Amino acid sequence: MTTTASNSSAGVYDRGREAAGPRGSVVLGNTWQLQHDPLAFLMSTAARYGDVARYRLGNVTFYQINHPDGVQRILQDNRHNYLKGDLFDIIRMVGGDGLFTSEGDLWLRQRRLMQPTFHRRRIDGFGGVMTRRTLEMLARWEVRGDRERPLDVAEELTGLTMAIISETMFGNRLDEDTHAVSQALTVLLSDINFRFMIPFYPSLRWPTLRNRRTLAAMGTVDDVVLGIIERRRAAEATGEPEHDDLLAMLMEARDADTGEGMSDKQLRDEVVTIFVAGHETTAVALTWAFYLLARHPQAEAMLHAELSEVLGGRAPEISDVANLRYTRMVIDETLRLYPPAWITNRQAVAEDVICGYRIPAGAAVAVSPYVMHHLPAWWHEPYRFNPERFDPDMAHDRPRFAYMPFGGGPHQCIGNTFALMEATLILATVAQSYQLQLPAGVTVRPRPETTLRPDGGLPMLLQPRSANQR
Repeated sequence: MTTTASNSSAGVYDRGREAAGPRGSVVLGNTWQLQHDPLAFLMSTAARYGDVARYRLGNVTFYQINHPDGVQRILQDNRHNYLKGDLFDIIRMVGGDGLFTSEGDLWLRQRRLMQPTFHRRRIDGFGGVMTRRTLEMLARWEVRGDRERPLDVAEELTGLTMAIISETMFGNRLDEDTHAVSQALTVLLSDINFRFMIPFYPSLRWPTLRNRRTLAAMGTVDDVVLGIIERRRAAEATGEPEHDDLLAMLMEARDADTGEGMSDKQLRDEVVTIFVAGHETTAVALTWAFYLLARHPQAEAMLHAELSEVLGGRAPEISDVANLRYTRMVIDETLRLYPPAWITNRQAVAEDVICGYRIPAGAAVAVSPYVMHHLPAWWHEPYRFNPERFDPDMAHDRPRFAYMPFGGGPHQCIGNTFALMEATLILATVAQSYQLQLPAGVTVRPRPETTLRPDGGLPMLLQPRSANQR
């Protein structure tokens, strides 16, 4: 693979070379190869064809970008030429025109409205919720009983992060309303995963059993979320005490130029987007972190040593996060090896040249953080778990877009500060109290769907750590 890249000036004088790629069938193209083992397909394509490769899914041709400079051109330097478009319709089905799926003037307005909500000083106020909810989960583990029976850590962490985002969003414990949203979103996420892997499945207009179930779940989400917003509006009108949660912050947000806030529909879309992104990705990242620590005792020992030194057996607080340096390094390296958002797509508006290759107008463009995080040109021994890669005291000679667990450019995930703080507090709280071990004979493989989850969950054995070990 080449390690340098350049672009022509909008392709005026050099239209670029034609990208090559793996052969596929006449009708389906490379669909079977990608669905059979997506990660292996993308990595082998990058290794064989270099900075830009071409493959086909049915009648759609994709250009896979495998160089940080090319990714930077798409997500930052020439981002107005690369839109989310129809490729995001599966997610738009659930999240509407939330920040993740919107673009153009709507995206810019929403980003400006929401940016203050996710400022570090405001997010810090949720640290207590994150730690308390984690301690409640550990209390359930303590009375669980049979220590020889594995526990699905993936399921536990998903429930935990859902409880956290529910309380930080609505400011209350997981009541009947938010529980209904949680169940409905579980159905919708499952359906998104299914449609992501089976793109030819009939649209929601067809009354299949799956589609009826999906539409019912969408109705539940709309009824509950819009109902909560309506009650909040009514409470504001009667002068009831203000809430101190994410929903209140979103409802208070005002456009600096017009003074207008969000409509109920826009609030609904942003709430659902935050609900999905605010629990799924963090739960997946933490699941992989415990898996990697179980497989690397030396790294786990270093983590425990830091927790003993910084915390001394007490629960972590938000003020501890800055001192949990190795804990954060473990999280960063986990996000490198197993980025939850493992692939994203864009659609080219006009013809462009990336890394010397022509990108036709209308072409679908694929960017995979998983591929970028495993390129040997930028990562020594890319498949090895090595948290020290992210030691802040060490110089890192790699391009900005070689590491992109939260995307990049202006569209970078607005909740990355929330997610990293949450992951740090949860990892520190759990690892201080328990050593999570893999049962003998268990094989864990990633399953790339909308996020990069372990296939079949992650069964682990809970080994309590004594007080003097903390």
